[in-house]
Amino acid sequence: MNFRDIYKKRPRWSHKGDFGTVLVIGGSIRHTGSPIFNAMAALRAGADLAYLIGPQRAMDAAAHHAPDMITEPLDGEFLMKHIPRALAISEHANTCVIGGGLARSPQTYRAIRTFLKQCQLPLVIDAEAIRAIAQNEKAVRGKTTIITPHADEFRALTGVLPSTALRERERAVQQAAFRFRAVILLKGNVDIISDGTRVVRNRTGTPYMTKGGFGDTLAGICGALLARGIDPLQAASAAAYINGKAGERAAKKYGEGTLASDALHAIANVIQ
Repeated sequence: MNFRDIYKKRPRWSHKGDFGTVLVIGGSIRHTGSPIFNAMAALRAGADLAYLIGPQRAMDAAAHHAPDMITEPLDGEFLMKHIPRALAISEHANTCVIGGGLARSPQTYRAIRTFLKQCQLPLVIDAEAIRAIAQNEKAVRGKTTIITPHADEFRALTGVLPSTALRERERAVQQAAFRFRAVILLKGNVDIISDGTRVVRNRTGTPYMTKGGFGDTLAGICGALLARGIDPLQAASAAAYINGKAGERAAKKYGEGTLASDALHAIANVIQ
C-alpha cells in the first residue's frame, strides 16, 4: 500500500495538533489495557495528541505506562453524569475512539449512546460501544463513523454471524454498512471493509494476532487516520493494513509469544 496520500512530507513549520488529536473513551475498573493500546497506536500512527477518559484505575494505569497520553480519570465507570465533561474535552479533539474496555452494563451503554448522539467528532466505534449502538442505530446516524467488530460483535450488531466464505462475508458487511450508514471493518483472517457500496479486502496479519489488544491497536490507528481528515473507507483500509503488517513483524520475532504491545513498536516502521 502507498501511504503518500496519508503521510505527506511535513512542512518545516508544523505545529503540535496539525496532524490530529484523538480522544479515547475506554477502560473500566477491570479492563485497563484497551485505552492504552488505542492511544499509543494512534500516536505511533502519527497523531500528535491523545486524550483519554475513563475510570480512575484505568487512567492511573495509562499515566503510569507512558507520559505521552493525557488522562482524565472518572469516579467509577463511564456513566451519564460524566457526559458533560467528555463533551467538553471532545471540543479539543479531531476524532473519538470509544468502547474498548468499557463496562458491559445497561448504564454504561446508555451513556455511550447519549454521548455519541451529542458528539460532533468523527467516530471509531469498537467493543462495548458496538453492543451499545446495536440497541439503537440512530445514535450514529448522520455521523462520520468507522465500526470495527470481530465476528461476535458483528452478530451483536446485526443479528448475523458472518460466514468464513468471503463472498458471503462481503455481502453481510456491505449490507450492514448500508444499514448503519457507516464504514464497517469486520476483523478476521481476511479483513472486510465496506462503506455500503465499495468493498475492500485486507490480507495482512497473522494467526499470532489472537492475543488481546490487537483490536484496540486497530481502532487507535483508525482514529489517527480519521483525525488527519482521511476518507473513512481509506482510513479503515489503511489502518487494517498497518495493524496487520505490524503484527506480522512482531510475530517474526516472537511467534507464539507475540503481544499487541510488541506490534505497537512496529507501527512506525510500517508507515515509513
